[in-house]
Amino acid sequence: MADQIPLYPVRSAVVAALAANRKRAAYYSATGSGPGGERHNSRYQLEDESSHLDEMPLMMSEEGFENDESDYHTLPRARVTYRRRGIEWLVCGGWKFLCTSCCDWLINVCRRKKELKARTVWLGCPEKCEEKYPRNSIKNQKYNIFTFIPGVLYEQFKFFLNLYFLVVSCSQFVPALKIGYLYTYWAPLGFVLAVTMIREAVDEFRRFQRDKEMNSQLYSKLTIRGKVQVKSSDIQVGDLIIVEKNQRIPSDMVFLRTSEKTGSCFIRTDQLDGETDWKLKVAVSCTQRLPALGDLFSINAYVYAQKPQLDIHSFEGTFTRVGLLDLELNQLTKALFLALVALSVVMVTLQGFVGPWYRNLFRFLLLFSYIIPISLRVNLDMGKAAYGWMIMRDEHIPGTVVRTSTIPEELGRLVYLLTDKTGTLTQNEMIFKRLHLGTVSYGTDTMDEIQNHIINSYSQMFSQTSGNSTSSTPSRKSQSSTPKVRKSVSSRIHEAVKAIALCHNVTPVYESRAGVTGETEYAEVDQDFSDENRTYQASSPDEVALVQWTESVGLTLVNRDLTSMQLKTPGGQILTYSILQIFPFTSESKRMGIIVRDESTAEITFYMKGADVAMSSIVQYNDWLEEECGNMAREGLRTLVVAKKSLTEEQYQDFENRYSQAKLSIHDRTLKVAAVVESVEREMELLCLTGVEDQLQADVRPALEMLRNAGIKIWMLTGDKLETATCIAKSSHLVSRTQDIHIFRPVTNRGEAHLELNAFRRKHDCALVIAGDSLEVCLKYYEHELVELACQCPAVVCCRCSPTQKAHIVKLLQQHTGKRTCAIGDGGNDVSMIQAADCGIGIEGKEGKQASLAADFSITQFKHIGRLLMVHGRNSYKRSAALGQFVMHRGLIISTMQAVFSSVFYFASVPLYQGFLMVGYATIYTMFPVFSLVLDQDVKPEMALLYPELYKDLTKGRSLSFKTFLIWVLISIYQGGILMYGALVLFESEFVHVVAISFTALILTELLMVALTIRTWHWLMVVAEFLSLGCYVASLAFLNEYFGIGRVSFGAFLDVAFITTVTFLWKVSAITVVSCLPLYILKYLKRKLSPPSYSKLTS
Repeated sequence: MADQIPLYPVRSAVVAALAANRKRAAYYSATGSGPGGERHNSRYQLEDESSHLDEMPLMMSEEGFENDESDYHTLPRARVTYRRRGIEWLVCGGWKFLCTSCCDWLINVCRRKKELKARTVWLGCPEKCEEKYPRNSIKNQKYNIFTFIPGVLYEQFKFFLNLYFLVVSCSQFVPALKIGYLYTYWAPLGFVLAVTMIREAVDEFRRFQRDKEMNSQLYSKLTIRGKVQVKSSDIQVGDLIIVEKNQRIPSDMVFLRTSEKTGSCFIRTDQLDGETDWKLKVAVSCTQRLPALGDLFSINAYVYAQKPQLDIHSFEGTFTRVGLLDLELNQLTKALFLALVALSVVMVTLQGFVGPWYRNLFRFLLLFSYIIPISLRVNLDMGKAAYGWMIMRDEHIPGTVVRTSTIPEELGRLVYLLTDKTGTLTQNEMIFKRLHLGTVSYGTDTMDEIQNHIINSYSQMFSQTSGNSTSSTPSRKSQSSTPKVRKSVSSRIHEAVKAIALCHNVTPVYESRAGVTGETEYAEVDQDFSDENRTYQASSPDEVALVQWTESVGLTLVNRDLTSMQLKTPGGQILTYSILQIFPFTSESKRMGIIVRDESTAEITFYMKGADVAMSSIVQYNDWLEEECGNMAREGLRTLVVAKKSLTEEQYQDFENRYSQAKLSIHDRTLKVAAVVESVEREMELLCLTGVEDQLQADVRPALEMLRNAGIKIWMLTGDKLETATCIAKSSHLVSRTQDIHIFRPVTNRGEAHLELNAFRRKHDCALVIAGDSLEVCLKYYEHELVELACQCPAVVCCRCSPTQKAHIVKLLQQHTGKRTCAIGDGGNDVSMIQAADCGIGIEGKEGKQASLAADFSITQFKHIGRLLMVHGRNSYKRSAALGQFVMHRGLIISTMQAVFSSVFYFASVPLYQGFLMVGYATIYTMFPVFSLVLDQDVKPEMALLYPELYKDLTKGRSLSFKTFLIWVLISIYQGGILMYGALVLFESEFVHVVAISFTALILTELLMVALTIRTWHWLMVVAEFLSLGCYVASLAFLNEYFGIGRVSFGAFLDVAFITTVTFLWKVSAITVVSCLPLYILKYLKRKLSPPSYSKLTS
């Protein structure tokens, strides 16, 4: 027995033997015929180089390591930063850059990155590890108990709006700058921060609960004393973990042993590459041969692995996600700040710079500070929370979850949708649809005819066998009574079905009747071989579909090992075939072959199946194959050509000798082996053409059509083969029947890329299909040209894409087009793409929850994306745009009134309204009607879904732009001027009435403007209007002291008797009508002369 078992990595990998840090580890599914056995993920395939244990080096597979993107960390996304110069740079974000740089420097000083190095891990002995490794726990939280408050405050004050109000509020501690009461500034700011902290605390607690659920999953740990149950977060580097069938692997693991005698295990790498098919892996031979599980502790072995290396999976991002609307409003806020400064400078200039003018300048800045409304942030945040609640409460899209509450309006501005294929557009469930024999074709409705042919064929064959006939096929004598055509078709069906049942890599697996202990893990007597208990496992779901179909027509695969397979006929007889050679499918050859010997007749047959492009030159001449392949492809079916060739014993021995010599060659081994195999791939008999359909998700076709009509360009990014991706693009109607498809030829250098791009440039209105390696070459030399041409295509399909390539494509679209992107997927391999996009949508499906948990929005079916975008995306964007601009209008109008007031009274820096009037104006007097805009909608949901073309207008950003902002500014200046000048003109002899008249007219104007803005009334809107009006009227009795003009300066108070007179009422009404009526008239004329696109539909 050896003292050591070294592991020599063939390819660089991040390895922690047997258990690693799950914080950056992949999840896998493991399966086998038994319930126990140690598993390892697809990153390793360990093969025995020697029959002696002490000489056994453990080797990694060529597949290499695909690291940590499969976990479900909700990581932030990268943002593009633009460089500016001087003061503009400082104002437009330079200060934020400086703060971030300082924070990063402090973090790097406090927490130096640990140097990565190779490690030695002892089997079953975590205490022997040379260094301390991180816990195997998932931590998806953004903060801890110490960083929560500083982190939230930083996230708030990095926005110019909140930082500005912090400075303004702090200025009130300076006596010379004090304008009013402290609470008029600190109360709104404190309310905004309190709402934000509560929301962040709730989100953080939810993340904590999700992490706790994942970290608490139980696994069996093997110790010297036996099995113990441990939480996944308690697994340590070096532990021996027993993974049960269909259980996710909790960390990076080395596959040591399984309950299968041969040491084989099927694993699924859906969280790495999105493929849900099973892949065969083999355990380390030396540990597989040990008599019992307990012997793993006696061999005193260790695993050596290179230092962790970055591979195809990586996350990039900043701390939080911010929507485009927030950025646009932030820009408008900066524009308002410049207007504020300009207005203050004008007022001081008109004063003549007398006295301490700089103090007066700062006082004017404070007086006009309501130009920038602090309530903007809290209104938008509360609105977004309301949108999220509405989305999750929508009964038409059940199970939808909003995980990022800051960007729901992004759903209404998408131009590019990048989608995964497997599990997103398709169910990854293959169904056999068509069998074509050249002269006759069978579909799903005529499969019973094939079943009858098979039953008759084998019954005749075994009746002849019982009569001392050794023929394995129906004899000519027995078929002489049947018509010639019937005989021909029956024979061809028999051969085709038998070929399909034999030419594959499928293994039947049977469930165990009861749990099996480690000592009796090879007890095959406990297995049930009945048809109901059988499942098939293979590296391709297509092959499983073919074998399941042969079972449905009567020829069943019942057993298979490395050297033989057994088929059961309709009559229950068992046919045994020896497997002489297998030529597996590769992306280069596009075909697979098998040579078998019929044990009953000793006949040797070479069966082969593959893509039509590979098989057309191998099979004998025919005049139907190319045409029928095209017909099936147009139906979206995945086609396979099946052929056979009979070999004599001498021919096979000659082939085997040449094949063995080729495999032993030192130079050009691959080429020589291929040449030997090709020598028998000549003039093969064409048996049939099969058509398999990858079932689409429910209502995928109408959903894609709706998105296309909405002006959204759809790109499909998949790791699947080119032929498969093209078939799905056709069957899902991602590419319409009338559109051509340009398949980008493989390119390896700049010259080839140049020629192929020129060929593609000459095509018009055609979909592009390109492979990942060709895409990489083109992006290296002609990035701008390729993206420009691809963006002109109605649809793009990128196949053989790695997760990193998917994320790269998303970023390229963002950089080159400046348009909003959305990524949707369902597997861990889609997480990088989802995180890179402006809006990420995850589907919770067969491939786990990683994509769903990492996305901004989680849905249960692809078809729900239509309503999510057309209805909720539209409403969220329209409502947020209206809400944001109205809140700005509310601040602008009162600032305009303050400017008019100061101008009339010799540019005095005296406040018009004081104390609670200013607080109440932005809260109880107008808050409810303004916030009720989150219930507004321009078109009904049914209309938005029926006419998705309405969505195109949203992508142009016309609901919130500098044009609409300027219109609101002009409205505010007009109304503020009318209200203030009207009050000054009509106050007559009682100067005290100015505040009462103007403020009352201001409140009424705001309520009427909300009514003017609303497009569809909701009963809550009516309640909000009357509630606010009632609150104001009731407050007149309690707040009379605030209605003086500068209480300290003028000492005037509200004349209670005056507000109950007809004079007060008609003056207020007159001013309100003059300020609002022209706007109502303009709105009516605009709807008549230039109606919006949706007005005809709503009428």
